[in-house]
Amino acid sequence: MSPKKVAKILIVDDEPDVVAYLAAFLEDNGFKAVSALNGREGFEKAKEEKPDLISLDITMPEESGLRMYQNLQEAAATRAIPVVIVTGTPGKFDRILNERMQVTSPAACFEKPIDREAFINKIREVLENRP
Repeated sequence: MSPKKVAKILIVDDEPDVVAYLAAFLEDNGFKAVSALNGREGFEKAKEEKPDLISLDITMPEESGLRMYQNLQEAAATRAIPVVIVTGTPGKFDRILNERMQVTSPAACFEKPIDREAFINKIREVLENRP
């Protein structure tokens, strides 16, 4: 029997404390975490690392999470990677993404501070249902 593959999650957030917190939480739950501090770096890491899922903040310098999400959706190499939005900016991002940017909705959206149990359960659900 071959060992089960550990899912890799890319955390994209401009707050180092949030990155460290999410990375520790995800690793404690059996995932491998990699990180980026803005949308531009996150998009490059997504192409290089080929993560199984991306946790993405919205409001960041250099390049916003919305722009990164649009870039992910437009690139064939990253289009199928599920994205979970984790943001301190409350709002309905589905409408912005669907109507203004004309891309599909993310797998889920969570406001900071996150509900840890709901967050990890959603990540597991998304990864289990991924083709």
